[in-house]
Amino acid sequence: MSDSDLRSRIAPVLGRIPSGVYILVAGDGKERRTGLLTSWVQQASFDPPQVTIAVNKSRYLIDWLKEGSPVTLNQVAKGDKTLFRQFSKGFDPDADAFQGLDVVPANNGLVALSSALATMEGTVCGQMDAGDHRILLVTITDAVVHQDLSQAEGFVHVRKNGFGY
Repeated sequence: MSDSDLRSRIAPVLGRIPSGVYILVAGDGKERRTGLLTSWVQQASFDPPQVTIAVNKSRYLIDWLKEGSPVTLNQVAKGDKTLFRQFSKGFDPDADAFQGLDVVPANNGLVALSSALATMEGTVCGQMDAGDHRILLVTITDAVVHQDLSQAEGFVHVRKNGFGY
């Protein structure tokens, strides 16, 4: 079987792995901060509470995400096209990624998105290479609920092709 035949068999199956949609917020340790759309987030530990987040190595933000770096992870609510559209386009390092959005200060010095379903604050505590992505291990240090969790659901993304966004 050729590589292209194998990829064509794997692509539709791999793409059907459902994942939540989140906005990852990070800063450069100085004054800049930005956000990016991420859907490869998974709980990794109960105690301490930890998640893994996959970030494409081509994103400049990856250089800001060192061990000890604070992050916020904002869960996008089902049907929220505003956050999805705003952050799916990506931003230059000096652009205001949060223009036009309601944000509140997070305890870790970053921001939480008020229109998100909820926000988790955390600290990067480890990472590893995974092909074209880097997997971050983040210890969750706080959480804020922005919407009634009994009435709202998280945005779930399923791709048609497992080899691209």
